[in-house]
Amino acid sequence: MPSMEKVKIRTLKKEDLNAIVEIDQKVLGENRRNYWERKLESMNHQSSQISLVAEMEGKVAGFILGDISGWEFGVPETIGWIDTLGVDPDHQKKGLATALARALIQNLRTLGVKTLYTLVSWNDWDLLQFFHAMGFSRGDMINLELKV
Repeated sequence: MPSMEKVKIRTLKKEDLNAIVEIDQKVLGENRRNYWERKLESMNHQSSQISLVAEMEGKVAGFILGDISGWEFGVPETIGWIDTLGVDPDHQKKGLATALARALIQNLRTLGVKTLYTLVSWNDWDLLQFFHAMGFSRGDMINLELKV
């Protein structure tokens, strides 16, 4: 297990695109370069975005994308969101996701965020357990869905 002292957490840059695409492909089994190009491009135009990467030995090993709400769904601006969390499978279960989440939470806290939300598939037990271990609990909002 690598030492967490060797992990550097920094702001995500558009130059991280290839590393993010590679991690995403390892995790999901498909190349979503177009999706990530659009996602990172839209991030560059939103000052509310707080996104980070974890580097190990100069290589991106994980990332977390966060945001501050702008009164969507009647939610005040003191609400933060975790959009996406990804860790290279070679580095999972070693504390990288926890380090990324803690750094994001600290950044959002300094910006005045009081509550943090994320959406997790009910069947993704590993991710549910991760967020539970981070202190998340089931919120008051209910995700509604309509297949069309």
